[in-house]
Amino acid sequence: MFNISIIKRTIIHIRASIRMIILLCIASFIIIGILAFFYKTAYIVTYNGEFIGYSANKSKLQEKINSYIENGNSDNDNIAYVQIDSMPKYELTFLKRNIQTNDNEIYNAVISTGITYYNYFAMQLNGEDKYFVSKYSEAEDILNKLKEKDSNNINNIQIVERYNTELATFTNVDECVNSLYEKKEEQKPKYSGTSNKSTYVASLGISFVEPAQGIITSRFGIRKRDNHKGIDIANSIGTPIRAAASGTVTYAKYNSGGYGNLVIISHGNGVQTYYGHNSKLYVSEGQTVSQGQVIAGMGSTGISTGSHCHWEIRINGVAQNPQNYLYKGR
Repeated sequence: MFNISIIKRTIIHIRASIRMIILLCIASFIIIGILAFFYKTAYIVTYNGEFIGYSANKSKLQEKINSYIENGNSDNDNIAYVQIDSMPKYELTFLKRNIQTNDNEIYNAVISTGITYYNYFAMQLNGEDKYFVSKYSEAEDILNKLKEKDSNNINNIQIVERYNTELATFTNVDECVNSLYEKKEEQKPKYSGTSNKSTYVASLGISFVEPAQGIITSRFGIRKRDNHKGIDIANSIGTPIRAAASGTVTYAKYNSGGYGNLVIISHGNGVQTYYGHNSKLYVSEGQTVSQGQVIAGMGSTGISTGSHCHWEIRINGVAQNPQNYLYKGR
C-alpha cells in the first residue's frame, strides 16, 4: 500500500508539472505573438559614433557597402578602391512596426564619406609624366614599340603605376609612341653601352638573387604624391619571398608606415634590402639568413591594392634603383 500511494502522488505531481509546462508554453506563444504583432527585429546603425538609422537586413546592407569599397559606384575599370572613414556598427533591437527602416539612406550616408582612388599608368620621360594609359599592357606595348623603332631616348622612358583621387586623361598607344619617339642622329658619335643620360650606379660588392617570381607592376621613381623607393613584383598571396643576399635580419614585424609586414636585412657596409606587404613572416629580428632563404610569404598588408613584394635596396639609408642590380631589361 505504501508503494502504491507513493506512485499515485508521483503521477499526480507529473500531471501537474505537465499542465504547468503547457500553460507556460501557451503564455510564451501569446507573448511572442503580441510582440510580433506590435514589433519587428531590426538593427540600430551608428557611423563614426553617430546614429544614422535602422537597418532591416544587416548582411545585405554591409555586402552593398563592401561592394562599393571594392568597386565604387560605377563600372570604371580603373577604380582601385574606395576609402571610407570607418565601418558602420550594428546592434540588434526590437522596433515598433510603424517605424520604418532606412537602409538606402544609411548606405548613402556611409558612401558620402568615400574617397575614390583610381589606378592607371604613366609613361615617364626623364622622370616626368608625359602620357597616361589605362592598363599596364598598353604601357608595355608602348615601350616595346619604341624599342622596335630603336628610339634614341628609350633608356630614359619608364612605366610608373599611379594611384590618384582623380582619373587622368588617357592617350592611345599609337599617339604615345609617335609623341615619345626620338630619332637617332646619324652624325652623332655612338658610344657602346651608353645613353644620352649618364647614370651613376653604386658598386655594392654584393651579388643579388631575385627575391620573388612575378611581374613588375611598379618601378623605382618619383610619383606625383610620393617617391617610389623600390620596385613592386606581383604574384599570388603566399608566393615565397627570398633573401636577395645573405645577412642579418634587423626588422621583422608590422610597419605602420605603409609597408605592412616588413622584413629588413642588413648585408654589411651600409647595404640593406627591404621586403614589404608580406602576408606571413618566417624570420625574426637578429636572425642570420643565407642567400635564397625563404623569409616571408607574399601578401597585401599595409597600404597595398594587391598581392606583391615591394623590394628596396638602400645604401646608408638612401634608396637605390633595384633594376640597376636585378630585373634588368624587364
